[in-house]
Amino acid sequence: MQTREKLLIRALRGETLPRPPFWLMRQAGRYLPEYRATREQAGSFLDLCYNPDLAAEVTLQPIRRYGMDAAILFADILLIPDGLGQPLDYREGEGPILEPIRDAAALAALDLDKMHGRVAPVYETVGRLAAELPDHVTLIGFAGAPWTVATYMVEGRGSRDHALVKQWAYGDPEGFGQLIDLLVTATVEYLSKQVEAGAEAVQLFDTWASALSETAFQRWCIEPVEKIVTQLRQKYPELPVIGFPRGVGAGYKSFAKAAGVNGVSLDWTVPLEWAAAELQKDVTVQGNLDPRLLVIGGAAMEAEICRILQILGQGPFIFNLGHGIVPETPPEHVGRLAEMLRG
Repeated sequence: MQTREKLLIRALRGETLPRPPFWLMRQAGRYLPEYRATREQAGSFLDLCYNPDLAAEVTLQPIRRYGMDAAILFADILLIPDGLGQPLDYREGEGPILEPIRDAAALAALDLDKMHGRVAPVYETVGRLAAELPDHVTLIGFAGAPWTVATYMVEGRGSRDHALVKQWAYGDPEGFGQLIDLLVTATVEYLSKQVEAGAEAVQLFDTWASALSETAFQRWCIEPVEKIVTQLRQKYPELPVIGFPRGVGAGYKSFAKAAGVNGVSLDWTVPLEWAAAELQKDVTVQGNLDPRLLVIGGAAMEAEICRILQILGQGPFIFNLGHGIVPETPPEHVGRLAEMLRG
């Protein structure tokens, strides 16, 4: 089947479809017993990301169970800094831990030339998935957007206030811009390799976009994403790109207009009527069920699914969550969601 015939690609081209395509962020994850078994087999989280056999397996698991219209590559947004040579570890109960990049000397130690060698297993995983996925399923590649990846690189871990990275970005924009420029280049190369291996669309996750002021959001979120999209389109003019600047409220509108993306993924706080009126005329919208409703299930979940479909289904739309599936989600609730969406 040709790529253009796949529902998700059609939606990203701007079509309004009788049944919107669906997939779920973190659809491969700890809520599935088969994922937990594979994760145990892999050893560490990074070992799982860099094992093409196991990474492909966990990507395929939710497709087998639920028949989503897209599979997203199983990887992590911090593989780029890992590939650039920034030491990275995942500790139980702490999440990612990196050796912080906070000055020109630390920045100079990063090496773009070595990145592809380190992350090469990711490209192999993409190739395997492209060969194994059902014909109707779109393969989505992804990366973290430069601002969000930079927050981890500078803070050294997840942060609630992003004080250190904002101090650098606001206090020394020229120096911080060098890190962002490096990440723009690395992200273009990383996603290009995924596309060459078989990814049919890509998503950029800007999880911490909401940490910035309006002008800083323009400079450190919108402009880098626009550069990435422009450079990808020079190579792959038909490549659909989805952006996810989580939590930016009215900033979604400026992002949709300026970033050059085909689709914008919405967090669960975005009012549906506003999204339909202000965003769908410019881009395909994706979202935005609260993941906690997927945990609760039943009437509350089903009513919100129907409301989202009723309001956003009148234009170009992809059903998804407002962020990733949480580990305590009952698999049968995902099954019910899939049943409702397939009709």
